[in-house]
Amino acid sequence: MTRESSGTTVGFLLVPGFALMSYTAAIEPLRAANLLSGETLYRWWHAAPSGEPVSASNGVAVIPDCGTRTERTADIVFVCAGGNPATFSDRTTFSWLRRLARKGTTLGGISGGPFLLARAGLLDDRRATLHWEHLPAFREAFPHVTVVPSLFEIDGNRITCSGGISALDMMVALIERDHGRPLAAAVGDWFLHTHIREGYGPQRLDLRYRLGIADEKVLRVLGVMEMNLEHPVPRDELAQEAGISLRQLERLFHEYVGHGIHQHYRWLRLERARHLLRETSLPVLDVALATGFGSASQFSRAYAQTFGEPPSRTRTLT
Repeated sequence: MTRESSGTTVGFLLVPGFALMSYTAAIEPLRAANLLSGETLYRWWHAAPSGEPVSASNGVAVIPDCGTRTERTADIVFVCAGGNPATFSDRTTFSWLRRLARKGTTLGGISGGPFLLARAGLLDDRRATLHWEHLPAFREAFPHVTVVPSLFEIDGNRITCSGGISALDMMVALIERDHGRPLAAAVGDWFLHTHIREGYGPQRLDLRYRLGIADEKVLRVLGVMEMNLEHPVPRDELAQEAGISLRQLERLFHEYVGHGIHQHYRWLRLERARHLLRETSLPVLDVALATGFGSASQFSRAYAQTFGEPPSRTRTLT
């Protein structure tokens, strides 16, 4: 965003099922910047694919100013999406985003929004992030995008954000870039956000707090598991990573996790598979191989045993 006497215009493309928290965390800092500075530093408008009122994932509806068949000018346009953004397919919207890019508009994606930018071919050879829930499917679908699990990424005229309250961190960073640290700090203070996080910060809670596990050896192994789902690490190597015997590690897993190493590792891989089935068009065999299974039949049996149904795609927005 660039500072001009007329202020900066920001557009928000709201996709059905968009995450309301992510959207409000992005637009409210702009309102606060205007209020606290006593100037109209930012103006904004809203678009929706149909031009009709668009509902967030919680049912709250927003009346847009326009659809994607009309032309509106902006310095930056953020795509706000949630639910299952991989199911969104609208040629008019993708063409609209590409026209904005050709005009030099900075384009951003929030939460699942980067999925739409990537589908439009606007993130190739760029660094990007998005909500951790969508990361595995995104990596499989868009190999030409450098995906990082950060809070937000600014790569030239492309800005991506993982969503949630990280949109507030992103907007404070942009306000600081364009209008200085004092105003950015005042905006953060206005929203009682006492610790502004850098873009490279982690998206998820540390495993220690997320799982309620304190044992360092178990935590180390769990971290290795989550990073190696396509090529599972053998149990004896996991024990070596923990610096204890396999028997001791199995005992610790039963004590702290509630079941054995193999069972937990398989569950992690199947959870990843379920996300891929929901958010990509990958064949079942490709999903099986991407989650460490040797064949589609082996994967299907394990999936059915765990989830009570054969692997299939759920192609609906939530």
